[in-house]
Amino acid sequence: MADMVHLIKLCVGAERVEDLLEWQAQRYGSGPAAHVTRMWPKRGDEILDGGSLYWVFKGVVLARQRVIDLEEVIGADGIARCRIVLDREVVRTEALPRRPFQGWRYLKPEDAPRDLPKGRDREEALPRDLVSALSEIGLR
Repeated sequence: MADMVHLIKLCVGAERVEDLLEWQAQRYGSGPAAHVTRMWPKRGDEILDGGSLYWVFKGVVLARQRVIDLEEVIGADGIARCRIVLDREVVRTEALPRRPFQGWRYLKPEDAPRDLPKGRDREEALPRDLVSALSEIGLR
């Protein structure tokens, strides 16, 4: 079986995890959520082996969603794209600063932030400056 790997992506247009939750509820109701991207992950088998999509909000990873499937979709322009099908459960994670990037990137499990314990999932994130300072001294 393949080694598991995650994806990481900027959550464009959302400042908070609640913004993502609201948008997905409006768009997908109670069904699985999805994100459509131009590029197809070459490591799809590894992603589907338990991987998640980690969301970056304003420079900080704050949440993840388990990847359920990868599907080909054809856009109105006739171009094939990848629909990343996501579990509707959004799991809050420890805050992890990330510099801006385009598209998505692979994320090794050992580099992924840990899930927040149940009960801490409603806590407000630390200010970005504080998260960056803690990360710089190795305290994430």
